[in-house]
Amino acid sequence: MPGTLYIVGTPIGNLEDFTFRAHRILRHVAVIAAEDTRHTQTLCRHYDIRTPMTSYHDFNKEEKTPVLLDRLRQGQSIALVSDAGTPLISDPGYYLATRAIALDIPLVPVPGPSSVIAALSVAGLPTDTFTFVGFLPRKSAARLRLLHNLREDSNTLVAFETPHRLKATLLALRDQFPDRRIVIARELTKTHEEMLRGTAETLLSRRALKGEMTLIVEGKPKRKKPAGKA
Repeated sequence: MPGTLYIVGTPIGNLEDFTFRAHRILRHVAVIAAEDTRHTQTLCRHYDIRTPMTSYHDFNKEEKTPVLLDRLRQGQSIALVSDAGTPLISDPGYYLATRAIALDIPLVPVPGPSSVIAALSVAGLPTDTFTFVGFLPRKSAARLRLLHNLREDSNTLVAFETPHRLKATLLALRDQFPDRRIVIARELTKTHEEMLRGTAETLLSRRALKGEMTLIVEGKPKRKKPAGKA
């Protein structure tokens, strides 16, 4: 029987956000495939996890995937982790996961923290439906085009952004979503966690921000039906 590929969620900042199950899985698999072994080593040292690790990321996936698949076919189980949060959600792992599925190797999710869900839970914007677009495009034209295409979407928009591109993104949001409510969730679960709320215009006037950020943007308000209309 082949081994199991566990997709393990890890803390996005605060090391206390680590489940009992994730701890058990990481202790008992044959190897941990980590996006950055140095980063994951901090978590493992904290919880006295001594399982061997190997790096697995977008730049070595073609080389490492056959090696990991071979170990899985031999019956060894592997835990895949990213630097923070849940693998495959704008993080490495898709390449390995799809090839494991093609070989009928079991994939098992071990749920854990997600900055998307954490930010939505405290944003104060509708959460019944939302559109997640991952990291916004780096090039300004592509970023503006994407936002323009989402103008009519009534879903709450969720995206990741980096500090050095935040100003350009807010300028694009001011152009495409001038009156929409926006929340910047910064450094979630960490010491300097901060929630900034406002419109693109008001957020542009704030100080420069550092750290990892999740953007939550209000969707297009739905038109209320006139009284008496079905």
